[in-house]
Amino acid sequence: MTEQTKTRIPAPLYAAAGAGDLAWQELRKLPAVVSQLSDRAVASLKTANDTASTTAGSLRETAGATDFGKLRDTAATSAVAFAQVAQERAAAVYTSLVARGERVVGTGVVEAADVVNADMVATEEPKAVEAATPEAVAAAAKPRKRVTRPAGK
Repeated sequence: MTEQTKTRIPAPLYAAAGAGDLAWQELRKLPAVVSQLSDRAVASLKTANDTASTTAGSLRETAGATDFGKLRDTAATSAVAFAQVAQERAAAVYTSLVARGERVVGTGVVEAADVVNADMVATEEPKAVEAATPEAVAAAAKPRKRVTRPAGK
């Protein structure tokens, strides 16, 4: 039998544990964030109505003077650059989730697995059961005489 030298939990499981821990911590902040966003929404609704009509007029003027060919080229170049940045950020986030998961899970799981593996190796093999001889079976099947003693003696 091949002996395993090191027990290792795969990185995706660590990342899942890290994501769960991060989600739990962020959910604990949720009531305060909801209250803050509610206050900001009320304040922004008051100012949004005033600025909407002014902004609409300036957007009409800008749309008439826009070079859409140049805008399309700029958008394509920007999209490629943003995709590369997003890919790098995703890799960094994944790496941080793996590290967080390793901290959450800790070495206790690995140590427990090592103990279980050591116990499995140290456990004795079961002893072979020998077949009973016909004489032993017959002797075990005979009823035994019961010795009775008189009461009080």
